[in-house]
Amino acid sequence: TDRREKERLSCKEREREREREGGREREGGRESPAARLFREPPRPDEMLERLAGECDVETPYGFVHVTIHGTPRGNRPVILTYHDVGMNHKSCFDSLFKFDDMLEITKNFVVCHLDAPGQQEGSAPFPTAYEYPSMEQLCEMVTCVLQYFNFRSIIGVGVGAGAYILAMFARFSPDLVEGLVLLNIDPNAKGWMDWAASKITGLTSSLSDVILAHLFSQEELANSAGAVSTYRSFLTDGHFLSNAELFWNSYNSRRDLEIERDGGGSLKCPVMLVVGDQAPHEDTVVECNSKLDPTQTSFLKMADAGGQPQISQPGKLTEAFKYFVQGMGYIPHLVDRRLSVGAVPSAGMTRLSRSRTTSLSGASVDGSGGRSRTLSQGSDGLPLGPGAPHTMEVSC
Repeated sequence: TDRREKERLSCKEREREREREGGREREGGRESPAARLFREPPRPDEMLERLAGECDVETPYGFVHVTIHGTPRGNRPVILTYHDVGMNHKSCFDSLFKFDDMLEITKNFVVCHLDAPGQQEGSAPFPTAYEYPSMEQLCEMVTCVLQYFNFRSIIGVGVGAGAYILAMFARFSPDLVEGLVLLNIDPNAKGWMDWAASKITGLTSSLSDVILAHLFSQEELANSAGAVSTYRSFLTDGHFLSNAELFWNSYNSRRDLEIERDGGGSLKCPVMLVVGDQAPHEDTVVECNSKLDPTQTSFLKMADAGGQPQISQPGKLTEAFKYFVQGMGYIPHLVDRRLSVGAVPSAGMTRLSRSRTTSLSGASVDGSGGRSRTLSQGSDGLPLGPGAPHTMEVSC
C-alpha cells in the first residue's frame, strides 16, 4: 500500500521538489531545466513556439517525445494520443489521423501525439542498465507534458498499453480529462496464469512474434495480412525491438486499475471503448465495459477490423469519433465531404449518412444482470429521443 501511495504522487508534487532544488542551484549561479520549466507559465510567444512540430519534454523519469499539430482554439481540450507496445505514434495513428474526414474534425483542435520513451523514430538504444519507467511513471509523464504546454484538458485516444496509461491518468487526474477513446484496453493486472503462459510462449516464440500476437488477431496472423508483414519488418528494423521489449515488460508488470462502476473507481468522463471482432483483447474490453458507468460509456465492436481498428477501418472509427466529440458539445456543425450539401447539425450519435455504416444498432451487456441495451433509430438514421442509452455495441 505504501508503495502504491508513493507511485500516486503527482508529477506536479515531484516537480515542486525539483523546483526547490533548482532554487538552491540558482543561488549558486546554476538553474536546472525543470526549475526553469515550472518556475512560471510560458509566455504566449513561447506557447506558439512549443505548439509546433516535435520536441522532447523533460520529466522526472526521462524524456518523452511529443509531436503537435494545430493551433489552440479557445478553451477546447487537446486531443492527446498514446500508442501501443511495438508501435510509435506514426505507425499507430497515421492511418486514422490522416484520413480525410478525420482532418475535418482535428482542424478544430490541437492534436498532441506522445511517444513512450525510446519508441519514436530514430531513437537511440537504451544502455544495458537503463531502468524503464513503470506504467505509473509513464502516466505521470503525461501530466508533465500538459504542464509544459499549459494544456488545460484533453480528449485522450489510446490503444492497448496507451489506453491503459490514459485510463490511469483519468483515474488520478479526472479534472484534466474530458473524454477517452480507448481501443483494446486491458485494465487488469496479469495473473499467475497469464505470467506462466507468457513465459512458455517466450520459450517457443520470438519477441517480435509475441508482440504481433498482442497487436493482431489470429486470423490476421495466419493470413499474413499486409499490416502484419509491415509491422514485423518495423519491429525487427535496427534496434527498435530492444527498446520495445522494455516498454513491453513495463506493460506486463502493470497493476489492476481497479475500475468499478460505483464508487471512486469509476472513470468520471465520457468513454468510448473500441475493439475489433475476434481481436485478441475482445474479452478484456467487454469486461471493462461492464465495469463502467453505462450512462457515460459507448462500446463499439467493429466487424472486419482485426486487432487494430484505427488502421484497418479508419473511416468507421472516424465517424464514431465524430459522434463522440459532437456528443460532448464540440464541433456543432461539420461538413460531410461526401454529401457537399453544407453543414450537418450535430446530435449525440447523429449519423451523417445511412450508407456510411451498415449498422449502428446492437446490444451490450449491462453489468452482471445480463440485461441488454439497444440503440434505436428512426427512419432518418437519428437516435430516438434524448433518453437513448449511451452504452451500446456498434457492429459496423
